[in-house]
Amino acid sequence: MVKETVFYDTLGVKPSATPEELKKAYRKQALKYHPDKNPSEGERFKRISQAYEVLSDPQKREVYDRGGEKAIKEGGNSGGGGGGGGGFASPMDIFDMFFGGSEWMYGEIKGKNVVHQLTVSLDDLYNGATRKLAVQKNAICEVCEGRGGWKGAVEMCMYCHGTGTQIRLQQLAPGMIKQVHTLCHSCQGQGKRFSHKDCCKSCGGRKIMRQKNILEVHIDKGMKDGQKIVFHGEGDQEPGLEPGDIIIVLDQREHHVFTRQGQDLIMTMDLQLVEALCGFQKPIQTLDNRTLLITSHPGDLIKPGDKKCVLNEGMPMHRRPFEKGRLIIHFSVLFPQANFLPKHKLKELEGYLPVKMEAEQPESMDDDLYIYADLEDCDFENRKRRNHQHYYMEEDDYATAGGVQCQTS
Repeated sequence: MVKETVFYDTLGVKPSATPEELKKAYRKQALKYHPDKNPSEGERFKRISQAYEVLSDPQKREVYDRGGEKAIKEGGNSGGGGGGGGGFASPMDIFDMFFGGSEWMYGEIKGKNVVHQLTVSLDDLYNGATRKLAVQKNAICEVCEGRGGWKGAVEMCMYCHGTGTQIRLQQLAPGMIKQVHTLCHSCQGQGKRFSHKDCCKSCGGRKIMRQKNILEVHIDKGMKDGQKIVFHGEGDQEPGLEPGDIIIVLDQREHHVFTRQGQDLIMTMDLQLVEALCGFQKPIQTLDNRTLLITSHPGDLIKPGDKKCVLNEGMPMHRRPFEKGRLIIHFSVLFPQANFLPKHKLKELEGYLPVKMEAEQPESMDDDLYIYADLEDCDFENRKRRNHQHYYMEEDDYATAGGVQCQTS
């Protein structure tokens, strides 16, 4: 008859729990309330470790069952012995002993995260969208429930002799050797394993299987290139560990009209010279299929390289979609082709344009003092090519001429 059940309740098991059930319960509770994961649960983690330290020892468990926690603290004088004066081991020591040391365990409290890249358009980031994504992940085998074989058909691991850990020697310096406890890779720290004939046929004893899941990824308005969307607990599963996360990283495709810069959208608009001088109206299709009529009134001169903006027509702000940045327009002015007007028409056009600035005239207007120079188009590529060829021609000429001859006796 068990006097009290506090330690059993702490681990979440019945007083009739087997050593294997105690071990599984401790593993689950220790992972859940480890201080690295839940800093505020240090006392609870300590109680879990104390409960397992007593109940995993057959002699201490017998003392506890007969006299409760008081008997353990008094050193087991009510019979059975082995209480050790009631001194509990350090919770971290129990944890490290159970899992094979902090070198392995502290980085593995959760299963591995799965990272996927999702290509999206600028329209998706502007309007928001929902995408379905097929992902592959490790999932605990449903047939054997993550045991790796049939329940009860286990044998002691011969590699670690049932301890779940292996001792590795690590040389620190010449003549200095350190013993390091590591997880037994043969039984994955369980201390027991299944024979080949008793292994689960579904997972082949691996305890996990590859599984295909369909995720619905909700892209909010205003999200950015490279932004992450996290699905907590949807990553790889491993027995005894909390599942990892699936992390979706957004990868924005280039848009043919707009470029994003923070909350602003930037575009280039080409204008004919007459539009830059006399005004224009040009439609722009927005990313949400509205039409903006960009207007410059007659007399509002647009110069090449000018930048103008339309307020509240940029990208929506994330989580504040009714606030938007600016639409910034870079203007490029296209000049007409040469000889677009006959000469007499050019004279007429000149009368409408601002008066030419008169150049300073020298004192003497003798034509013999002037050298007239006509303008021509610069073909920089051909000029570079000709210089390149000229350089090699000089080298060839130098080689043909024999170069410098060495005097011989």
